[in-house]
Amino acid sequence: MKKIFWAADSTVQNNDVTTYPQTGIGQVFPMYVREGVFVLNHARNGRSTKSFMDEGRLDAIDREIGEGDFLFIQFGHNDEKKEDLSRYTEPFSTYIENLETYIRAARRHGANPVLITPIERRHFDENGNLMASMHTEYAAGMKMAAEKNNVPLVDLLTMSRAVLEQAGEQESRRWHMFFDAGIYENYPEGKQDNTHLRYEGAQLYAGLIAKGLLALGGIYAELIVEGAQNYYAKV
Repeated sequence: MKKIFWAADSTVQNNDVTTYPQTGIGQVFPMYVREGVFVLNHARNGRSTKSFMDEGRLDAIDREIGEGDFLFIQFGHNDEKKEDLSRYTEPFSTYIENLETYIRAARRHGANPVLITPIERRHFDENGNLMASMHTEYAAGMKMAAEKNNVPLVDLLTMSRAVLEQAGEQESRRWHMFFDAGIYENYPEGKQDNTHLRYEGAQLYAGLIAKGLLALGGIYAELIVEGAQNYYAKV
């Protein structure tokens, strides 16, 4: 039995009826894995590399993870929040140092760390063009950590920007918690949440991660159910 532990934020977390229809990537990722691979999703809303550790959430993973397991590490959205010192990290110093703590936690148990850059926010300008990324420095910092520590990386930021640009402002609304009418009590008319995902978006981005793992090959590709690459070949 192989286990995937996921350390991440609200874009990945499992949701219940109180946040419906919000859906996290880790919530639907089991659709993409082979029989005998289990996803243990520790992602939580609002967490950064720093606050996730400070709350003991990495310690909880450290107690459970074992040889041959996988630790997916996906942060950035909340590390950026300079106004909140409980979460903020510097992209080329403390952010990298924290990522290395996660990497060491996996490796001391013989587990396999995987770094995953954050998904892009659905921000378009008045002309319908996707705006410059807010995650650029954190994606760069994560890539530096991956290279320095010889850790495989799935560049979800680049892939998510590509699909957003391809879909455009109007079509991409259906992937996010963006509503033109007050059809859900928690999301009144005019609510525009361009970060969090609905089921369709979570499924899409989970598929992109699966695609990235297939591209890595070896033990990472072996996690993914046969035929997944054909389904997402069009993305």
